[in-house]
Amino acid sequence: MGWGWVLLFLAVALLCQRTSSIGANWGTQASHPLPPDIVVRMLRENGIQKVKLFDAEYDTLRALGKSGIEVMVGIPNEMLATLASSLKAAEKWVAKNVSTHISTDNVNIRYVAVGNEPFLSTYNGSYLSTTFPALRNIQIAIIKAGLQNQVKVTCPLNADVYDSSTTFPSGGDFRANIRDLMITIVKFLSENGGPFTVNIYPFISLYNNPDFPVDYAFFDGNSQPLNDGGTFYYNMFDANYDTLVHALEKNGFGNMPIIIGEIGWPTDGDSNANVDYARKFNQGFMAHISGGKGTPRRPGPIDAYLFSLIDEDAKSVQPGYFERHWGIFTFDGLPKYLLNLGTTNSGSLIQAKGVRYLQRKWCVMRPNVRLDDPQVAPSVSYACSLGDCTSLGVGTSCANLDGKQNISYAFNSYYQIQDQLDTACKFPNISEVTKTDPSTGTCRFPIMIEPYYGGAAREHRFFFPLLMAAAIAVSIF
Repeated sequence: MGWGWVLLFLAVALLCQRTSSIGANWGTQASHPLPPDIVVRMLRENGIQKVKLFDAEYDTLRALGKSGIEVMVGIPNEMLATLASSLKAAEKWVAKNVSTHISTDNVNIRYVAVGNEPFLSTYNGSYLSTTFPALRNIQIAIIKAGLQNQVKVTCPLNADVYDSSTTFPSGGDFRANIRDLMITIVKFLSENGGPFTVNIYPFISLYNNPDFPVDYAFFDGNSQPLNDGGTFYYNMFDANYDTLVHALEKNGFGNMPIIIGEIGWPTDGDSNANVDYARKFNQGFMAHISGGKGTPRRPGPIDAYLFSLIDEDAKSVQPGYFERHWGIFTFDGLPKYLLNLGTTNSGSLIQAKGVRYLQRKWCVMRPNVRLDDPQVAPSVSYACSLGDCTSLGVGTSCANLDGKQNISYAFNSYYQIQDQLDTACKFPNISEVTKTDPSTGTCRFPIMIEPYYGGAAREHRFFFPLLMAAAIAVSIF
């Protein structure tokens, strides 16, 4: 009887540990990314036990060595064609980016993510013919490397790969135009022990549809529930997740493990992208999954990776200005809001340590310059095209700035991205450098961190100065 209670206690302890685990997406599309060792320390101090990458950058993976953090390495969509057409290329990729890091650096690589949302409708079928062959070749390469018991393949997919014929979760099935391909991929993943990885974004539904019921995006149960034949759904996440579950069941894969590859809420760049909503959503999601309750159709623990860890100021804004503001931390590793992941003693996020900044100075508009000065408009346009002005506009964190403050924000963004070069604050007779912080209210005029020249950061460090040199050469002002 005594041993029975001990075993029961251990089982409960393991379950609690299982349900409290949360991962994070670590993207590096930034002009000034944090050094990997600082990020890894931040991950560990915040108790984040899993990380999902979008590539297999050497310095990032090496920094994760011996950390114990579970890693999902990524293969960008641009590489799918090469890996699909050449098994040798897949073997070389696995040897370089998986085998070496496991054996030499002791990196806990558990998954390889082949592509990233390759079947998005906006890609117009660009990756339809290459995704599965690339997935198959990577799996073969993993088997040849003898890593198939440790490393599983997956393919992170957007939730638009499935839909419902009835608008209810029970009508879920894979999108008609890719259904056969999806079944082929799911069957392959199932045979090789790989999970179905899906990205679910209630924010995007709200962004794309002004009539979307706001309360339904969150987890506090205040929305009008969706009644699916007696099963009630009080939030979009559960309904979307169970639509996938029904799609899998309908095609014979009811027991397929599911990973939420991305879920989160941005803090800027749109009227619905703000700190209050982001805190409400992410904290609500943590509470929703912490007990291991699952969803109405799929009870049990939910594996998930928050999107994202850190803001990325070099991401494309084609989907919307909010794209650069998904982080639970700012670009320099400061917590944006109080968020309890259930992984720290303080019950809040712990900021990055050891961050080194450039000098405390900013580029602003000269106070005596008129707003209708003919140099202002082209200068702002230029600064925003090479800087980051996504915090400006209606409903953003800097929405309350006046005209001159908006212009100063644009100038400073460009100036900081250019590492505070003197020539980067030489907008013709309308700008100056100040040591007085122009930040006000919710609008932060950032000072960039010192450049990190390792890995992917090299591209940004050489790219931006070249752009500036070209601009000076053509003398656009």
